[in-house]
Amino acid sequence: MKNHASEMSAVVERPMGERTRVTINDIARIANVSKKTVSRVINNSPLVRDNTRNHVEAVIKQHGFVPDPQARALAFRRSFLICLAYDNPSPQYVVNMQLGILDTLDGSDYQLVLQPVDRNDPDYQGRIQRFVERHRPGGLIMPPSVSEDEYVAEMLQKLGCDYIRIASLDIDEPARMVRTRDAEGAAQAARHLAGLGHERIAHIHGPRSFRSAHERMEGFRRGLAEFDLALPEAMMREAGYTFDTGVQAADNLLAGARRPTAIFAGNDEMAIGVYAAARKAGMQVPEDLSIVGFDDTPMAARMWPQLTTVRLPIREMGREAARSLLRKITGSPLQMSSCFTPDIVVRQSTARPLMSD
Repeated sequence: MKNHASEMSAVVERPMGERTRVTINDIARIANVSKKTVSRVINNSPLVRDNTRNHVEAVIKQHGFVPDPQARALAFRRSFLICLAYDNPSPQYVVNMQLGILDTLDGSDYQLVLQPVDRNDPDYQGRIQRFVERHRPGGLIMPPSVSEDEYVAEMLQKLGCDYIRIASLDIDEPARMVRTRDAEGAAQAARHLAGLGHERIAHIHGPRSFRSAHERMEGFRRGLAEFDLALPEAMMREAGYTFDTGVQAADNLLAGARRPTAIFAGNDEMAIGVYAAARKAGMQVPEDLSIVGFDDTPMAARMWPQLTTVRLPIREMGREAARSLLRKITGSPLQMSSCFTPDIVVRQSTARPLMSD
């Protein structure tokens, strides 16, 4: 490479010695590469040789070059925002998902922006569309139940907006998916309770509009069937994945003449509601009632007795969703869909039943 000493001083200093802002054109000239190559280095493109990347990065560091986010947004016709579009009533789920995404975005040029939506709002799809058209995000991460909306996925493709869907089923091409095996996690919950000797086992499931609720319900049924047990309608209640609806559903189950000896709740929020209902009914956990949740949120280990639950690695799922999205945005090699299989975490909220049928 040629000597750029005189060129460097002309670039970084004004006639009176006052420093000026270094541009991407300056970096390209100093490094003796094209502007496109500098852009690729800045955006972590795999289309740059390692020695060229190292050279350009050294020049960038030496001259303190900081890309102008507005200029980059104009050049790429999109902003450097990653949007988490969610409709999930569990605050802890949303927080853990955010933390995972932020873990991946840390040190990158991308920032996380939240777009809460309500799928019961007739205009919720329009809200997502207007957000994308107005802000041109780099991409969207969609956990359940937004991820389950085919119209939204098709709309994003038409708008040229990258996205990643987190769901319990393969509902898109592999590079756009983070898959969770919810049914297998629920089957583990059933095996655990049946293995302890429970026969009157109830299930509080999430809203029927969530595919995850169906997957967990069917997985739980399958696990019980392995022990020749059924899940009758009388032992099922629908709730809203929230503490309050968990209390209401459990109140109803425990008011019957034949109380269940165990309840599997479709998430930890509802399971914690079952604790409250059990106490109101004068029942001890786990002596009179065993409880299993789903997700393994931090509250599960803070309850007393600690909650047995199916661990869904939500933070890790957020990390992987963000990694997959950045690979798509930067043109890096794509991979098959990521898959997370839940595991049951046995704590003190489950025990053998004191009574049998």
